Amino acid sequence: MKILKNFLNFLKKHLILCKIQYIIKTGIRGKLNLLGGFLKFMEKEINNFISYLHNIKKTSNNTELSYKRDLGKLRQYLEEKGINDVNGITSEDLKSYIVYLGDNHFAAATISRNVASIKAFFHYLCKEGILEKDVSDGLKAPKIEKKMPEILTPEEVIWLLEQPKGDTPKEIRDKAMLELLYATGIRVTELITLKVSDVNMQMGYIICRDGSRERVIPFGAAAKKAMTNYLEKARDVMLFDLHSDILFVNCSGQPMSRQGFWKLIKYYAKKAGIVADITPHTLRHSFAAHLVENGADLRSVQEMLGHSDISTTQVYTNLTHNRIREVYAKAHPRG
Repeated sequence: MKILKNFLNFLKKHLILCKIQYIIKTGIRGKLNLLGGFLKFMEKEINNFISYLHNIKKTSNNTELSYKRDLGKLRQYLEEKGINDVNGITSEDLKSYIVYLGDNHFAAATISRNVASIKAFFHYLCKEGILEKDVSDGLKAPKIEKKMPEILTPEEVIWLLEQPKGDTPKEIRDKAMLELLYATGIRVTELITLKVSDVNMQMGYIICRDGSRERVIPFGAAAKKAMTNYLEKARDVMLFDLHSDILFVNCSGQPMSRQGFWKLIKYYAKKAGIVADITPHTLRHSFAAHLVENGADLRSVQEMLGHSDISTTQVYTNLTHNRIREVYAKAHPRG
């Protein structure tokens, strides 16, 4: 019995020694967790950074997911290069990663977003005293060619909005969603996460929340009619949990997904005979372009869209100018 006990103690010590040797040999790929597991290289810093964004900066869930995804890809790249310590990352390592993204045919907009994520992360590490020098300072985002957004004509919008004609709960919901999207210009994520308490039917406006920010957006008579019809005749029929405050639900009574709405809008665009490559964002672009075209001031449109920089909203002015030139060229005798 004593011999067996001594053998087990020896085995236990040997296993611990082997584990330590493995950690040293692999360059301490992970940081030893107090619970006995391993944290992947950079995982703790990334998680702390995301918590900082959420709790201090009050960023939206989409922003946090985007940062986490971008930094996760960087972490994987650095690991594969044998870099396993945050303090060992150089500016050349980060530059080579940006080159790697370009060589792998990532879009300029994607690379630009990754640069922004990396810069924010390393700025945070310096602010927290984890790093002495910000090695991301020299990173430059590629120039993004600004493409004019695809918009529908007012006639095409009418064709699209008139497609859900039936009186089934699904068609009543679809009509309400399309009308509200065009009436307010909100993002699809904002549309599918709206709550009943965010809608003021009497005054005709909705409240959109993004982190700590919120904006009030009015909607007109057509959207109000479609929304009233949905709330009175369809929502309770479709809803799985009658205590839920979510505004729009799918056929299973659960919150709508982005993919679900994408399929919905593609279906009705095809039904309307619209040949343009329409996406859920097309109605947002059309909302803004039609407002500007009809004389709405840029600041009001910026506020309704939730743009932090007015230069983003100015693209719709350019669209209007281009359309005026097209009309002139076609209609003027000497155009």
